[in-house]
Amino acid sequence: MSSEYQARYDSWHRAPEAYWDEAARRIDWITPYEKVFDPAQGPFGRWFPGGTLNTAANCLDRHIAAGAGERIALIWDSAMEGRIARYTYRALRDRVAKLAGALAARGVAKGDRVVIYMPMVPEAAIAMLACARLGAIHSVVFGGFAAPELASRIDSAEPKLVIAASCGLEPGRVVPYKPILDAALERAAHKPRACLIFQREALRADLVPGRDEDYLDAEAAAAPHDPVPVAATDPLYVLYTSGTTGRPKGIVRDNGGHAVALAATIPMMYDVHPGPGSASEVMWTASDVGWVVGHTYIVYAPLLAGVTTVMYEGKPVGTPDAGAFWRVCAQHGVKTLFTAPTALRAIKQQDPEGALTRQHDLSKLEALFLAGERCDPPTAEWIAALLGRPVIDNWWQTETGWPISARFRGLGLTAFKPGSGGRPCPGYEVRALNPEGGLMPSGEVGALAIRLPLPPGCAPTLWHDDEGYRRAYLETFPGWYRTGDAGMVDEDGDIWVMGRTDDIINVAGHRLSTGAMEEVLAAHPDVAECAVIGRQDAVKGEVPLGLVVLKSGVARADAEIAAELVALVRERIGPVAAFKDALVVQRLPKTRSGKILRATMKQMANGAQPVIPPTIEDAAVLDQIAPLLSP
Repeated sequence: MSSEYQARYDSWHRAPEAYWDEAARRIDWITPYEKVFDPAQGPFGRWFPGGTLNTAANCLDRHIAAGAGERIALIWDSAMEGRIARYTYRALRDRVAKLAGALAARGVAKGDRVVIYMPMVPEAAIAMLACARLGAIHSVVFGGFAAPELASRIDSAEPKLVIAASCGLEPGRVVPYKPILDAALERAAHKPRACLIFQREALRADLVPGRDEDYLDAEAAAAPHDPVPVAATDPLYVLYTSGTTGRPKGIVRDNGGHAVALAATIPMMYDVHPGPGSASEVMWTASDVGWVVGHTYIVYAPLLAGVTTVMYEGKPVGTPDAGAFWRVCAQHGVKTLFTAPTALRAIKQQDPEGALTRQHDLSKLEALFLAGERCDPPTAEWIAALLGRPVIDNWWQTETGWPISARFRGLGLTAFKPGSGGRPCPGYEVRALNPEGGLMPSGEVGALAIRLPLPPGCAPTLWHDDEGYRRAYLETFPGWYRTGDAGMVDEDGDIWVMGRTDDIINVAGHRLSTGAMEEVLAAHPDVAECAVIGRQDAVKGEVPLGLVVLKSGVARADAEIAAELVALVRERIGPVAAFKDALVVQRLPKTRSGKILRATMKQMANGAQPVIPPTIEDAAVLDQIAPLLSP
């Protein structure tokens, strides 16, 4: 165990308000806060009430004032365009200030909303920071959303203005964004005042006179705008959770708690630091700004900490090969890479021996961080052996905004336990609860919950829906935040997330984790990735069904591999699992952020009409597996 980690965690647990008061000194405050925490505000309380600050100024102006204006803030690496751009803190601040001026000239003011519909280009981050500079509330909508989903978010956020790109770039295709935006605006009841369109040369868009303007022209013509003071409790952004149906669920992030929590995570969890003057260590989060991981660890946290962040437009495979990630790490001297397990599984499938890592100088890469979904132990062990670097899984949610658990490189690094999300971060007390809200013994699976109050940076409420927040997260277990994840806390305090609570299946009265079965399947040497779902059974209630994708080059018979997988589950979990079916498929359906659509497959396997989330990466995969899943 890391004694430094334990000391830090214990110091928070003994005096939480003193701990966060100390952490808040990393941030520049315009007006000091009156209290560290007020339990009387909002569904569970509010952090730093009475204080004022500006998040964009803390990300940019603060470092320039400290003499670090020529430090590289952002490296944009586009495998799709085949070019790289670097922005110093001063250059990034200047563009953000100009765009803020352009927004202000078009009537955007503190508290107004701006919807951002952009691919992985620097202008997306600039738009986010420009909103923050004005005190406007941005809502980034992932570029994978179609017109109906974009329209529903526009109607919920009621933006004064929309910022979009003409197109996105994917391997082998150009994705027109502007026609999707036009269709969404036609469909939406709320009509924004104006749209700024970032024109990409791959596909320039037709602009609607009187409504649409060129993003770069508007920025160039504007006067720079100074940072606007906002309350610590004012919203910084609203981020709608992926895959919603009906009324979108808007996760609110406040300014003060968000800035304090995120600035603290970079040295503590990632051990990434700015150097003296213009020097800095480099962190790369291979996500998308449309997701919370991109908000937190591409844009805000690195810039709050004053380090260099990489924004990558490309894929882990196919741009051009499974060595793309290693090329980016080598070319930019990346110290920490943060990605999703699904990216590693894609790399592993294409390059199982890791030959492509040997083509790149990874001497500066010190650690690999994982989040987004649980990393199966075989994948964690494979990449740890291949890189010879610490592999650090961490668990969190859109709602929390930053990790609930990790391994803390800056505090001595807790033990590597493949499959575990690590120890709880200071600020979180995590327990597994039974259905009545009682504590489960160490090592036993239950509903993972966090004792209230949630720490700074976590969503204090839902957009215009305090009561919906209470219903969704606080009512099931009074005094606790319900995460919706199932798992256990072991005797050392490490957290094991086994899946969503609905991924626990009931086999003849036995509550079994599909995540545990997936661990076994993933350990087979021919399996690249897998999923286990529950299928209804007249005798046992539910029985597990496994779906596996094989590694590239495997030429054995599917039936032979399936028989081995059934035997493996029987050996390692036991006959109680009733695991009798393993299907070999070419691909698993996923969201654009890499999460496997287990719930959709479960609905198909049980004869229900599947709910297909709008963020699905390729709906054709469902057609491919439908005959196999038919009950």
